[in-house]
Amino acid sequence: MGEAEEKLRPSGPELPLSPSPSSSPLRRRDFCLFWTAGAVDGLGTCASSLFLPLILLGAGYSAGLAGLVASVALVSGLVVSPVAGVLADRWPRKPMMYTAALVAAGAMGSLFAAVALGRVVLVHVLLAAVVEQAAGATYAAAASGAIRRLLPPGEYARGIAYLQARDQAVQIVGPTLGGVLYQLARWVPLLADALSFLLVALLSRAIRTDLTPEREGPPASFARDLAEGLRFVCAEPFLRFVVVWTAGINALLGALYYHAVFASHAQGASPSSIGLILTLAGVGGLLGALAAPWLVRRVPAARIVTGASWAMVPTAAGLASASGTWAYGLLLGGVSLIVPSVAVVLQTRAVLITPDRLLARMGTVLGTAGQAVAVLAPVAAGVLVAAYGGRTVALGCAGAFAGLALYATARAGLVVREAP
Repeated sequence: MGEAEEKLRPSGPELPLSPSPSSSPLRRRDFCLFWTAGAVDGLGTCASSLFLPLILLGAGYSAGLAGLVASVALVSGLVVSPVAGVLADRWPRKPMMYTAALVAAGAMGSLFAAVALGRVVLVHVLLAAVVEQAAGATYAAAASGAIRRLLPPGEYARGIAYLQARDQAVQIVGPTLGGVLYQLARWVPLLADALSFLLVALLSRAIRTDLTPEREGPPASFARDLAEGLRFVCAEPFLRFVVVWTAGINALLGALYYHAVFASHAQGASPSSIGLILTLAGVGGLLGALAAPWLVRRVPAARIVTGASWAMVPTAAGLASASGTWAYGLLLGGVSLIVPSVAVVLQTRAVLITPDRLLARMGTVLGTAGQAVAVLAPVAAGVLVAAYGGRTVALGCAGAFAGLALYATARAGLVVREAP
């Protein structure tokens, strides 16, 4: 990040990050529909995706093949995401959203029928999972450009916090719901997922706001549009900061979560105890998202980013000496409590400084960069815990958090700098 480039950028007044305290964004009809569609989508996906490997195992396939299907499906979503971002900045976004939901409903519906009839075929499961992930990435790309049309600028931060809280709640409730449905019959979570996608399509179709992106002149070639999104993120110092911070946080949080799971298992913790650890972490994230609007209104944006970055260091270091379910859970919950406020600050400013015609591409570039690094977290945590022990891994994560906090402190000025 060149210093000369940064000195040329103005240091005027801050962009309006603070949410308006007057009313809840959920009182706006179209935002409420958008929020609800995401909640339904998340619940349906959580209810089914975690149990696809069990369905394959129950059909006689090996654990290796079941894991391969899950990994290929996740990678397909990452591959499709940048492509979908280009299309979402070209095409009307609302039709993309409900069409993607209908495609996902068809994929999960076919899988439900196969499982209900007892005709589980590996290739079919793989194709259905890939189509569902690709459709989900397409929906997410189109949705990433929606908030600017659904809310006024003064409500961006609160709206993003509501979306964060929704996603955290889904991560807590979804797996439990899926477990209950799976106990009824193996095909029930798949049916619930297919029906949830149909409901998402209906809710998205009911949005009245025009979500069509702005265009400047005729569309360029696909490759040029894709490159334009990448260039915009690379050329904007603040967005470069967001890429580094988000990718680092995603990787470290993933490593800490799996470190806690592996270390707890090594200490003889039961599956229910390990589940409690992850639940406490999810509750921390939910509380952090709910508190984010209040915090953003009262604390300067740069102080939120730097303070939260440094607060993660001792919390992560505490995992090195943790030795029980509640200790692991509360420490992970503490880390999860801190992250949402920073995410709200960064996402709000990213939306404010990005032209409407680039919103989807910006969102998919940031999302893909963060998720691609996080994919390595489970493997890295497992290898490192086995090789060096949980204490060393936790201390290593704390050191990495400290490096990220130093970087955030050095770049804090970018968080308050006026958009070009």
